[in-house]
Amino acid sequence: MEAIHVFLLCITLILFFIRPKFLRKSQTKNLPPGPNGLPIIGNLHQLGPTPHETLSTMAKEFGPLMTVKFGSITTIVASSAETAKEILHTHDQSFANRPIPDSVTTQPHPEGTLAWIPGDQIWRNRRRICSTQMFTSQRLDFLQHFRHKKVHQLVSHINKYKGTPVDIGSLAFATTLNLISNTIFSLDTVDPDFETAPEFKELVWKIMMDAGKPNISDNFPILRWFDLQGVRRHVKGSYTRMHEIFDDIISKRLKHRETDKTTRHGDFLDVLLDQVQEDGSGFNIETIKPLIMDLFIAGSDTSGATTEWAMAELLRKPKTLQKARDEVLQVIGTQGEIKESDIDRLPYIDAIVKETLRLHPAAPLLLPYIAGKDVEVSGYTIYKGSQVVVNAWSIGRNPKYWTNPLSFEPERFVGSKLNYKGRDFEYIPFGAGRRICPGLPLAERMVSLMLSSMLYSFNWKLPEGITPENLDMSEQYGLTLKMATSLCAVPFVE
Repeated sequence: MEAIHVFLLCITLILFFIRPKFLRKSQTKNLPPGPNGLPIIGNLHQLGPTPHETLSTMAKEFGPLMTVKFGSITTIVASSAETAKEILHTHDQSFANRPIPDSVTTQPHPEGTLAWIPGDQIWRNRRRICSTQMFTSQRLDFLQHFRHKKVHQLVSHINKYKGTPVDIGSLAFATTLNLISNTIFSLDTVDPDFETAPEFKELVWKIMMDAGKPNISDNFPILRWFDLQGVRRHVKGSYTRMHEIFDDIISKRLKHRETDKTTRHGDFLDVLLDQVQEDGSGFNIETIKPLIMDLFIAGSDTSGATTEWAMAELLRKPKTLQKARDEVLQVIGTQGEIKESDIDRLPYIDAIVKETLRLHPAAPLLLPYIAGKDVEVSGYTIYKGSQVVVNAWSIGRNPKYWTNPLSFEPERFVGSKLNYKGRDFEYIPFGAGRRICPGLPLAERMVSLMLSSMLYSFNWKLPEGITPENLDMSEQYGLTLKMATSLCAVPFVE
């Protein structure tokens, strides 16, 4: 059997390599400029461990709209606010669909996702439910007591280790999982003391790690059947087990709804089950599980990583850290803990979160798009079927839009009307247009609540031997842009 696979692979590669170039000539006229690549692999060998940085450097030579080849995939990279606006706003209908990563198709019922399905009527219906019934201010306010409890547990846990280094990244990730799981299910998925690594946490981590790995199957779709790196085989079990956990939670909730028809939790699961029971909604038990999966995968690591980056940047600038802590202490006073309703009274904390997302967007290249037809952008032609990525990381560091772009300066956002809701294209950490991240309102609350609570309850310093100058700020590229070396910091009370 293996011999057959090898033979078919060789034939496929030969056919791919020798296919007549004239078949592609019609789709090379007026393409944006770009670097030369090698046969078959294109520019893959040039990307390195941080593709967002490499593409940003290339854009300085070839321009804000650039063509690169990722294997057999022609990819157009937008690296300016102007080209991003054309793609995500002017021609948003032409870029409504996404290429689905091979690892994502492995999960049961991938057609139930929100992030990856085509931008058709099914997607619009799912998006409508998210925006009008799940991520509304009223719904999030109703569920905020759960999140307050989880952040209180985080502070209580850190309090046990005053004077000793704690792993900010791990604690932020575990807390975010619980913040999301309580918003969706009204229950924890990580133990309150953070002492163990429950199965759920490990499964989410494995799925994110597999999704973030470069995969030959995505760069050479013709080879997907072979699963040459074994990504599908490796991740399938994790997806299946996650769905089994969801099945158990959903089954218990359905029994509760059957025996008590008047009491509702009012969480996201109740919203989705109401849709399942509504004729013609397009929802069923199987297709709500991938949507729930999207919420966990998209929200947990991103919010945790943003909190970690924010703390790292503050620890590199003690005066900024003290200014942030002074604001929290002055506004909250002796209240004892921070609530989500307090966040609007903390403009400097808000500025810190915004500045962190400018320098360290969770998804530096956003999620990719697929051109639905030939489109002219900035005088060039993006052909139907081409993959399009927007380098939000590069745009957020472009001196054309930002003064001292590499410097962490929250003051730039104090009193500014600039925000990350998709209207200011020089600042799009959550994307823009019709496929902007629907979970933005929840992410905003979670990061601000975690960060301000840690600053309110403790003062912070770097471990002995680490200085602001030598703190490792290198990036690890993947599904989320994380710190390559997990941040450890020492909480203390003066």
